[in-house]
Amino acid sequence: MPRDENKLLVRRFYEEVVNTGNVDLTERFIAPAYVEVLDGKRHIIGVEGAKAHILGVRQTYPDLHIEIERQIAEGEWVVTCITARGTHKGSWLGIEPTGKPVAFTGVNVDRVVGGRIVEHGGAANMLGPLLEIGAVKVVGNE
Repeated sequence: MPRDENKLLVRRFYEEVVNTGNVDLTERFIAPAYVEVLDGKRHIIGVEGAKAHILGVRQTYPDLHIEIERQIAEGEWVVTCITARGTHKGSWLGIEPTGKPVAFTGVNVDRVVGGRIVEHGGAANMLGPLLEIGAVKVVGNE
């Protein structure tokens, strides 16, 4: 699949599934043996695991919206720089809902093979949301 098609596939996944919560469309974008990479460890979670992850995030941030800032593709790999926004309306890391809006930036790295995403990893600035909901305080700003 050409690079532009891979970028479009990843973009459509974020826009049509993640941003809407319509996990019924997940199989159009995610391969059956889908892998999440976290801290260098590979976790095969498949389509059902991807659905559960999306639904879990949307329980905490039901209005989650990911904006794609830019994408870079090389071969099977697509790097997507994002800004995510949502309102903290569900428990997160043991923190009760605050109703506060949060925003954070991140970089997602997806591998596309045969017209589906087979692997996902990346990094997000989670300090921002933790500061925004008051879970973390900056020392000296009291």
